[in-house]
Amino acid sequence: MKNHFRFLGLLCASLGILTIAHAQTPLDGLMMPKGEICIALQYEQVTWDRYWEGSTIRVNQNIGTFTKQMGMPMIVGGITDKVNVILSLPYVKTAASAGQMAGVQGIQDLGISVKALFLEKTIGKGKLTGFSNLSFSTPASNYLSDYMPFSLGLGANELGIRAIGKYELNKGPYVRASYAYLNRGTTNAEREYYYANGSVYSSTMNVPDAFQSQLTLGSWLFNYRLRVEASLTTIRSASGDDIRTYCMPLPTNKVDFDRIEGFAQYYFKSGGKGLGLIASYQQAISGRNMGQFSGYGLGITYQFKAF
Repeated sequence: MKNHFRFLGLLCASLGILTIAHAQTPLDGLMMPKGEICIALQYEQVTWDRYWEGSTIRVNQNIGTFTKQMGMPMIVGGITDKVNVILSLPYVKTAASAGQMAGVQGIQDLGISVKALFLEKTIGKGKLTGFSNLSFSTPASNYLSDYMPFSLGLGANELGIRAIGKYELNKGPYVRASYAYLNRGTTNAEREYYYANGSVYSSTMNVPDAFQSQLTLGSWLFNYRLRVEASLTTIRSASGDDIRTYCMPLPTNKVDFDRIEGFAQYYFKSGGKGLGLIASYQQAISGRNMGQFSGYGLGITYQFKAF
């Protein structure tokens, strides 16, 4: 039993914030023209068999390999040429290859995001663009958030504000950087006592806020039909505690990680109209209180003029 609890030092983050979908997302430097809609359906799978308990790497054979699968429909709409709205609703399934702890499945969090283009300026042989993004997500089902790592998500509302800057050369290569603050609320547990840097007699848990940054190198190829990117993404919690030895993780834990990502999106028509395909890969290179994950994603998009 101790080994079961010790193992669970894991991955708040991969249950809710590891999505690497790239079909006009809050993180990218793309905008949908006014009246156009993009519908995306994406699948992602992440696995790990080692995890960080605080900063110490652990292995637990009673759990084996942990797997999280996620299917996510997403709709992006161009309200104007400079304002886009993004809606998402992931379905998540979790499982382990060994032990007695059962995984769960169900709808995770409803997300809505508004992205605005506020800067366009030609500089040298390229163009500098700036974007702002305001996002909000909230649990869309009554899942248990402190059944970690198997929980569908963190079980808390999240309000995010993000700034994005991109410089793209006329021939296709670009560099993009973003920085976000993620303000998170509270979640309810099925317990009246827990330990988080001291004894707490309550069923309410404070989920730590976080800072997210990303640096991306990318390029357009084949007459703007293929987009490829390599990224480094970091998450740093603003507060929180470490998983205690031989204890279960909690939504109150401080979750930090760095991950590298590779991504490709292919459009069958130049300019992004019609059908598109997505493929991606991600790998954690450092972390705290989460799994040492790797994973891949596949998706299909369809963009069309609606009004």
